[in-house]
Amino acid sequence: MIFAAAVHDYEHTGTTNNFHIQTRSDSAILYNDRSILESHHVSAAYRLLQDDDEMNIFYNLSKDDWRELRALVVEVVLATDMSCHFQQVKHMKTFLQQPEGIDKPKALSLLLHTADISHPAKTWDLHHRWTLSLLEEFFRQGDKEAELGLPFSPLCDRKSTMVAQSQIGFIDFIVVPTFTVLTDMTEKVVSPLIDEASNSLTGFRCSSLNSMSCEDAKWGSQRSSVSEGSPAENCSLLAVDLKNFKALWSEQVLQNRDRWKTQATKETEEKAIREVEEERAMQKATLMGQTEPIETETTEGKRDKRETQDKLNSPDEGETGERIKKHEGERTQHGDTKSPKDNETENKDQQLKLGK
Repeated sequence: MIFAAAVHDYEHTGTTNNFHIQTRSDSAILYNDRSILESHHVSAAYRLLQDDDEMNIFYNLSKDDWRELRALVVEVVLATDMSCHFQQVKHMKTFLQQPEGIDKPKALSLLLHTADISHPAKTWDLHHRWTLSLLEEFFRQGDKEAELGLPFSPLCDRKSTMVAQSQIGFIDFIVVPTFTVLTDMTEKVVSPLIDEASNSLTGFRCSSLNSMSCEDAKWGSQRSSVSEGSPAENCSLLAVDLKNFKALWSEQVLQNRDRWKTQATKETEEKAIREVEEERAMQKATLMGQTEPIETETTEGKRDKRETQDKLNSPDEGETGERIKKHEGERTQHGDTKSPKDNETENKDQQLKLGK
């Protein structure tokens, strides 16, 4: 179990399985689009052990033990694929309703999967740091998707992702249900062992174990091998507090959720302000985009019309002389004996009056 936990993210690429599928990466082709990263973690870790004898911690295992361990590690690590989450939780709920015991690989798989998503059950400082680190990893993937012209994967758009809201949803729909099932599973597995240990210790005092207390026996059982069913092991089981386990993670998760809820309110307000500002900017840009071409077109149109009219009103010199003579003749016939110079002076006088 410890080995599986140590290698379950070995050589992680910082991108999701879906990103590998969309980009048709070598790993996606190699593992046929199924649990790509998880398959690589196990494969790369075992390749490391196989290529270097000094790092092969399983060198002395028998062939049967090696195969059994490898099968268990593969199943447990592959179960950390989030695409398997809902199916995994559903199957464990079904197992808990059955009278028979729980399958060991399934139990260990749920245990590692829960640990993998357990940061909301830690103190705020640690949980918050993990959240920001994970989201930055998602955002960097989103940046790559934008460069490649791919649609944003969930939580990968750094401009639109609501961090607080995303964490509240993660806690409500993923973390709490998973921890609840894990607690139920642990109770079903450990409770019979506690009852058995309690019965076997009837009339036996823990102080007789070389003057060790129950707490000493618990830690001593971790440091040294003890035979199954020994007084030290039984005393360790009696030290397990299942009710306190549930109370601890429930309280911590609730506290973190409340802090995210406070941030979500502020986040929503900031988003609303940002959307209003963006809408105003778009409206302004739209208006400017509509007005400028119209003004330019109108000005140019007027200028074209004036040039055309000027051309039409610009006859040859010969035509101009004839028109002037004809016009003067008409003015003489109608009794208008004013010269063009007199008309020009009169027009100037009229303009001065209008100006006053």
